[in-house]
Amino acid sequence: MPDGPELSALAGALGPAVLELVDHLPGTMFCVKGADGRYIAVNPTFVERTNKRSRAEVLGRRAGELFVAELADRYEEQDARVHSSGRPLFNELELIRAPGGPFRWHVTAKVPLRDEDGRVTGVVSMSQDVGEGAADDRTMTSLGAVVAHIRAHLGENVTSEDLARVAGCSVDTLERRCRRVFGRSPGQLILSTRIDVARGLLTGSDMPLAQIADLCGYADQAGFSRTFTRLVGIPPGRYRKSM
Repeated sequence: MPDGPELSALAGALGPAVLELVDHLPGTMFCVKGADGRYIAVNPTFVERTNKRSRAEVLGRRAGELFVAELADRYEEQDARVHSSGRPLFNELELIRAPGGPFRWHVTAKVPLRDEDGRVTGVVSMSQDVGEGAADDRTMTSLGAVVAHIRAHLGENVTSEDLARVAGCSVDTLERRCRRVFGRSPGQLILSTRIDVARGLLTGSDMPLAQIADLCGYADQAGFSRTFTRLVGIPPGRYRKSM
């Protein structure tokens, strides 16, 4: 991890226990980027996937210096979206590859790092290797289309049958693929995507709760609040104030 003032700032924002924990997550890449796109914290798995020998060879560099150019451009585009909108990204399916290394499929989440005044100062990212058994290109491409379809139709009644058609497979096959990669059923993926989008809107905008509920596919604010509270643990209004 970084030293000096940067370490103190990160420890304050994330907590020292979190920084210690991510160093012991095999198969999960963890990193923090500053506003300039340079890495200021990475875990050992991240270092390994860049084909570098130590953190010192990674910290201070940008994605384009560590990963294949066309993939690095995508990572930086995601970072720019999180930084400019202040909203997180979840369930991003992407290939990660260092020059000369193998392609590996990952499920990535990115959230904004904020200072004490709420300003976005960087991006925190975790990428879980889905494993070779689950990561054939056909499966991952179909699931990428499924996630994109859910996001594009948040306010509509999307069903498992709809998603199976998008994926070009049977409902049973889609169920197996979703559970293998995301650890949840297609219905649970729809629900979690709606709640993830709602969380981002609650913390990254002043949009009224009723409007967020409608955008995320809920018939009324009360139904949205009940579901949000059940899954997140606190009502959406309180969640917005606590973040």
